[in-house]
Amino acid sequence: MKQKKHTILEIKQILANGAMEDWQREELKKDERKGVQKLITQYEKKLAYKKQLEEEYMTLLRYEKEWQSSGYQYIAGVDEVGRGPLAGPVTAGAAILPDNAVFPGLTDSKKLSEEKREYYYQLLKEQALAFHVVHIPAEKIDSINIYQASKEAMKLAVAGLSIKADALFVDAMSLPLPMKQLSLTKGDAKSASIAAASVLAKVERDRYMKKMAGVYPAYGFDKHMGYGTKGHLEALRTYGPTPEHRKSFSPVKACLI
Repeated sequence: MKQKKHTILEIKQILANGAMEDWQREELKKDERKGVQKLITQYEKKLAYKKQLEEEYMTLLRYEKEWQSSGYQYIAGVDEVGRGPLAGPVTAGAAILPDNAVFPGLTDSKKLSEEKREYYYQLLKEQALAFHVVHIPAEKIDSINIYQASKEAMKLAVAGLSIKADALFVDAMSLPLPMKQLSLTKGDAKSASIAAASVLAKVERDRYMKKMAGVYPAYGFDKHMGYGTKGHLEALRTYGPTPEHRKSFSPVKACLI
């Protein structure tokens, strides 16, 4: 007795659930229905893309694997976001990733959509061995300068980890800390640990700026996150700086009464 074929809708649901063995997929390739062929093509493209992301993520682990083979167990990635804005804090994150976790598609937070950043943020909070995020406010930035504030935020992020790091991978900076360090230019695109720190810091800073948008609605902080957009500069000239503005930055300084 000939086995009854699945309907196209049934096949779509099976593929969506990922509940199909390779041999079953090969059988479906023989199905002459155009709808089935379209579903199989889409599914195989999805599988190929997933494999690509996994391979790219493994490339992001090359420095971690190399240092782990030399005996370093808890490598913390460290990164900051928010050096350039005219308002809001500079924010740093530190993260120690587990050996066995895989985060396909994780990369520099600037290259990810807001939806993707939120997705990885939740994933990292659940699976990271340890992480910590620190904000340094505008007032402190004005008193010690943005470079020193960024460095201070990074130091505090490392200090706040629940597990003591025995090595640091830092994005384009060396920190005055006793741990062995690797400074990587554009490290958030080269190291999974730094990319994780970048995402954690970016999401928390953006959330802070969205909160400040409710406090100072005229400035549109939720749209530009404190960067010097045309609308932000117009609001600055019209209403003057808020306590969130970095008064040592030229465009803000020019608006001081």
